[in-house]
Amino acid sequence: MTLTNQAMQKNKQLLVIDDDAGVVEYLTEMLAVSGYGASGETDPQHALQRLETEHFDLVISDVEMPGMRGPDLMAAIHARKPGQLILLITAFGSIDLGVRSLQTGACGFLTKPFSLNDLTAAIERAIRDRQMHREVVRVARDNQDAIPHGLVAESPNMQKIMQLAGRAAQINSPVLLTGESGAGKGALARFIHEHSRRAKGPFLQINCAALPFSLVESELFGVRKGAYTDAREHRPGLFVEAEGGTLFLDEIAEMPLATQPKLLQALETGTVRPVGAGSEISTDVRIIAATNQPIEKALQNGLIRPDLYYRLNVIRLEIPPLRERLPDLEFLVDHLLQNAQTKLQRQIRGISAEAMRWIRAYPWPGNVRELANTLERAVALTEHDTILLEDLAQATQLPTIKDNLLSDAATQSMTLAELEIAYIRRILEITQDNKAQAAKILGIDRGTLYRKLED
Repeated sequence: MTLTNQAMQKNKQLLVIDDDAGVVEYLTEMLAVSGYGASGETDPQHALQRLETEHFDLVISDVEMPGMRGPDLMAAIHARKPGQLILLITAFGSIDLGVRSLQTGACGFLTKPFSLNDLTAAIERAIRDRQMHREVVRVARDNQDAIPHGLVAESPNMQKIMQLAGRAAQINSPVLLTGESGAGKGALARFIHEHSRRAKGPFLQINCAALPFSLVESELFGVRKGAYTDAREHRPGLFVEAEGGTLFLDEIAEMPLATQPKLLQALETGTVRPVGAGSEISTDVRIIAATNQPIEKALQNGLIRPDLYYRLNVIRLEIPPLRERLPDLEFLVDHLLQNAQTKLQRQIRGISAEAMRWIRAYPWPGNVRELANTLERAVALTEHDTILLEDLAQATQLPTIKDNLLSDAATQSMTLAELEIAYIRRILEITQDNKAQAAKILGIDRGTLYRKLED
């Protein structure tokens, strides 16, 4: 045991939950020998009571117990302690339940049977992951220039995505990223790669919608000279070129159906056969796939094979659209303006309050990509040292903000007082009840907002 591991284990308190008293006794004894402070419970309700009054760095729980399965126990624990780390233990027949638990908040899961080394490695990984996430948040606040486009995480829903992405980075399973076009799926894929054990390996990507159908297979798996008319030389393909790293398959629902079985085979066997080759090549590649289409609809419409979908959908991350990330807007605008200034070699002091109000109110159907392009054009065309509303209008045809609230108010003959109440409620809904952010958008101080809420 290294000094680093000893330091990590010292004073770490673990709680083991399993309905089998023998398992609890064995695990707590082995963990104590490994240097952890470990205690156990066979009754989930007793464990919940202890969690209300005691601190545990990690909870280790069986996923199948009488009266309370893994996801239910996680929900009960997180209702009491939202940030509690939970590592689940699954039997072979409960792997699907373990994966669902990972997607809903577990920091990882182990499949029985496992060794003590497997368990302690999972514990160390979970604790390191928590420390890594805290560091990522600190960097995100202290050094906006280091943040990839779209990955500012001040909003609660984006913070949750970044937490899950940090966990996914430590696992070698495929990841499926979904969300609207321009929301930041490519940036999140790179984040997962850079925080994984494959970070020193290559990160390659292919847009399945950008290539002719006839070329997708040779681009992915390679081609041997003479395999077809234009194959004038051997080409290795992205699976081979990404050896030891990550391959990002963007717009996976656009992949030709004829190529999908070969991709599935590559995922399941770790081998590929170049076009025209007589033998297979072993590869070690982590796959991240993405689509901006509703993936279940693509499945129903026959655009993606069910077996490939289930193989890719081990860890699923849905990136929220920009209109649902209002607390991120201010930080994103600062970050994107800095990028635009560097790219265009122009000095801009900032953005006017009027322009910022419009940015907050506009729904951004093109998400972060549209915001970045709008700000870059404004920086390029402005004649001022501050971005004004007229610069945004000059950079692009200023879109009309669709506001059903006004039409509803007119239809229902609302008074001004009633309209104000409805508008405040809408802004609180958009900001997920963040009153500080809501007050900024409303142009009032927090005290005034609280008084209006009381009234």
